[in-house]
Amino acid sequence: MSERPFKVLGIQQIAVSGLDKNPLRTLWVDVLGLTLSGNYRSESENVDEDIATLGSGPLKVEVDLMQPLDPEKKPRVQTPPLNHVGLWIDDLPAAVHWLKAHGVRFAPGGIRKGASGFDICFIHPKGSEEFPIGGEGVLIELVQAPEEVCAALSV
Repeated sequence: MSERPFKVLGIQQIAVSGLDKNPLRTLWVDVLGLTLSGNYRSESENVDEDIATLGSGPLKVEVDLMQPLDPEKKPRVQTPPLNHVGLWIDDLPAAVHWLKAHGVRFAPGGIRKGASGFDICFIHPKGSEEFPIGGEGVLIELVQAPEEVCAALSV
């Protein structure tokens, strides 16, 4: 493989889900003590999520607590319960270009603004004939790291 023109800097988020996010909020916020910092709703993504955080500054990590707006519609954000893992990327456009050239399959939607305002895209959980490398059953979100995160997490 050619030299990778980007770095995975760290975990930006995990997203957990269920048919009702209230039990998730009870566990993650009330019991474990994470801070509830926002909410995101999207009809096109069929999601209502609360954004909980731990840590602070550039080392802050999100735990997104998700439920579907309509359990019968796709995407079915409630399945699987560990919906996706988000990774900080130092150069998202370069990463997408390189990963596609190396056979990685991306979910539809391309690079776009995510719930927290950062540019994002998703590696599809499954490979295809054209792009044989997928997340092996796991949806992986790639998140453009802002400068302060790059500075804090760069090695």
